[in-house]
Amino acid sequence: MELFGINPAILVASLMVAAVPILLAAIGELVVEKAGVLNLGVEGMMIMGAISGFITAVHTGSPALGFLGGALGAMALSLVFALLTQVFLANQVATGLALTLFGLGFSSLMGQGYNGIKPPRTPSLPFGPLEQIPFFGRVLFSHDWVVYASVAIVAAVWAVLRYSRAGLILRAVGESHDAAHALGYKVVRIRVLAILFGAAMAGMGGAYISLVRVPQWTDGITAGAGWIALAIVVFASWKPWRVLVGAWLFGGITVLQLNLQAAGSRIPVEYLSMSPYLITILVLVIMSSGRGRAGLNAPASLGQNFHASR
Repeated sequence: MELFGINPAILVASLMVAAVPILLAAIGELVVEKAGVLNLGVEGMMIMGAISGFITAVHTGSPALGFLGGALGAMALSLVFALLTQVFLANQVATGLALTLFGLGFSSLMGQGYNGIKPPRTPSLPFGPLEQIPFFGRVLFSHDWVVYASVAIVAAVWAVLRYSRAGLILRAVGESHDAAHALGYKVVRIRVLAILFGAAMAGMGGAYISLVRVPQWTDGITAGAGWIALAIVVFASWKPWRVLVGAWLFGGITVLQLNLQAAGSRIPVEYLSMSPYLITILVLVIMSSGRGRAGLNAPASLGQNFHASR
């Protein structure tokens, strides 16, 4: 069954795939911000993950090692951010913006000579007869392992933040780093670990773009996905399951506009292409207007530097 020339099962399955890079980056940034650190360098870390993962996969022939290489490449870049903000107490906003600019430039340099090369294919998981179930087989049982891992990571982050002692400590650091320090917790160490986790997620998200979504390397391949991930954290009010909904919403809008173009919609292509970003901005404006509840859920120490001697 098709609606306006669009197959609903293919649409839903495609939006789940389209949402993966943003979902991974956003859930990583949520953990970073829960620790009280505002890292605006998500876009830079994603594109570093994209090129690092692409190069690793091309030379090793292994997509799995490609995702590992993407995570490590982004983590290496995030160490610069961690050093500047947590040790030298640089401004987090300015440092994050600089990280994005550096990542965009350095990834372009690393990518010289890799244009036009195809990476090894990331296969879908074999579910056998389950794939033949009408609608649900296409939606639920036709994806690669990263799609399922992204949902599992969201569930794991939710469980850790809500039920574990480590999650309680992380949230305590984000709410009041001075109180956490007074209780004997290593604030800087905890924040650095959170930054590294966020970078690993962003790097995997970037690697997914260059290895699966657009299996090739081109400059600026992330196309603003890191900024959308930052917006989704605010849209989700710093709650993991809402991050999943926000990422799927953005992925759905992206896929829908592509399907409308393919179906010969009379809406100008330019309007369809800008619609995902426009709708994201509108959602943020609505949620931020007046005394929106999104701001009430932000960690109290978000963006504030910590020094033990204060």
